[in-house]
Amino acid sequence: MKLSRRIQDIQPSATMKTLGLAKQLQAEGVDMINMGIGEPDFTTPEVIETAAITAIKTGKASFYTPASGLKELKQAISDHFADAFHLNYDLDQIAVTTGAKMALYATFQAILDPGDEVLLPEPYWVSYAEQIKLAGAKPVAAPLDANGRLTVDLLAAKATDQTKAIILNSPQNPTGEIYSRDELIAFGNWAVHQGIVIISDEIYGELVYNGQTFHSMGALGEQIKAQTIIINGVSKTYSMTGWRIGIVMGDAQMIKAISAFVSHATGNPAAVSQYASIEAFRSGATAAEKMRKEFETRLNTIYPKLVAIPGFRLTKKPEGAFYLFPNIEEALALTQLSSTEFVSGLLTEAHVAVVDGIVFGVPGHIRLSYALSLEQLETGVERIKNFVIKNSSGGKN
Repeated sequence: MKLSRRIQDIQPSATMKTLGLAKQLQAEGVDMINMGIGEPDFTTPEVIETAAITAIKTGKASFYTPASGLKELKQAISDHFADAFHLNYDLDQIAVTTGAKMALYATFQAILDPGDEVLLPEPYWVSYAEQIKLAGAKPVAAPLDANGRLTVDLLAAKATDQTKAIILNSPQNPTGEIYSRDELIAFGNWAVHQGIVIISDEIYGELVYNGQTFHSMGALGEQIKAQTIIINGVSKTYSMTGWRIGIVMGDAQMIKAISAFVSHATGNPAAVSQYASIEAFRSGATAAEKMRKEFETRLNTIYPKLVAIPGFRLTKKPEGAFYLFPNIEEALALTQLSSTEFVSGLLTEAHVAVVDGIVFGVPGHIRLSYALSLEQLETGVERIKNFVIKNSSGGKN
């Protein structure tokens, strides 16, 4: 059977591959510390689970809903983001999808044509580039400056007549960086002037730490808002990765197109997940804040231990999300290993799963998630440290 050219050009998700390998080793009895997966380790808050059970028992979860989501859920989304981030979207400007990945995929399918280009500031989440290619368009990496920041000049240097969109992710996966309000306004004004669509992935917007502030692109003026498509969901904030609910907010005409696309691609998101999400937005704030504080404690505890590993460098503590993205070039030199060998060795020898930075467009780094218990995190970092020491030129037998 001959596969399409489109699918032959797609690489499997590296983070999902890491998860699969780690779970396989765990099933074989290996004491594995999985720092490679990007999901909260908490179970979904009970108040949300109860709402889902009620929807099942009353029969509400048994039937199709509108393809782009329940009106009641859209209203809960509109109310929540207006209160949280001063975002004002009418119900016809909101679509609910089967996960935030589908929110992104549907957006790319709705706005991109073959030959279009999309700017991806480095480092970038692994699925952006593959989804862009699935739409027939071309991902174009945009490097950071010497201080590790994105600038308008760097974007302008990569933009062409074919540039259709730019993806901004703040707080960012994998670095945990948050763009400042001034930076976002500069990016937004440039994009408006150039006629470039802004796709703002804000899935980690409510996971910020140590007094930092998140700003949404949709709240930075009407011109920028009109040029912006916001991607969000319930998975990270409310620990609902398994429920698969994503959100797209933007221009009503664009949302209508996305709704038409998902009506053929997936149909409606699972009804039970929609009813659970209504409760998440209405009553999940207390549980969400408890989880956020725990992530903050973990970050503050594990960060100094990580930067103490020989050859690991992090110039700045992450501000949001739940990842660390250290530069390990010096550790690679110490161990005389390639990044692939380093990551593989951590998995098979140290029994710690991490993700190679090359899949985020930046070699010489690894991504570690701190969405684990403090005990597991401390054990994992100690194992990484011992692995580096054991395999360094001074530690080898």
